Amino acid sequence: MSSGPPGWPERVPPAGVSGWEEAAVSWLLDQCPADYRAYQAWRKHPAALAWVATRHLQAQLEAMRGAWRDVRPELGPLLPPGTIGDVLDALAREGLRLRAAHRAAGLLLEALRLRAPMR
Repeated sequence: MSSGPPGWPERVPPAGVSGWEEAAVSWLLDQCPADYRAYQAWRKHPAALAWVATRHLQAQLEAMRGAWRDVRPELGPLLPPGTIGDVLDALAREGLRLRAAHRAAGLLLEALRLRAPMR
């Protein structure tokens, strides 16, 4: 669906297209903990949601990097022999997903900033 800039979320129409903000809010909420859906402020203020989502995704990415660094010494002894590779693969894939989501959330934040009223 998307024809926004590289890294723009697939499910979100390009900025300016009718309904893009609603799709952006839905996508951003999908990147955050489920409890975020309980707060109306995120739906009323999409730029605030994009801002907090980028921070949440950055924190997740940092946690994944820490897990990658610590997995062998901390988890390796607890796993059956030959299985650490599966865990490393899952961590690497999740890290890539998080990097892409963080970039996409940042693009949405910039687009929402551009359309925000000047104060």
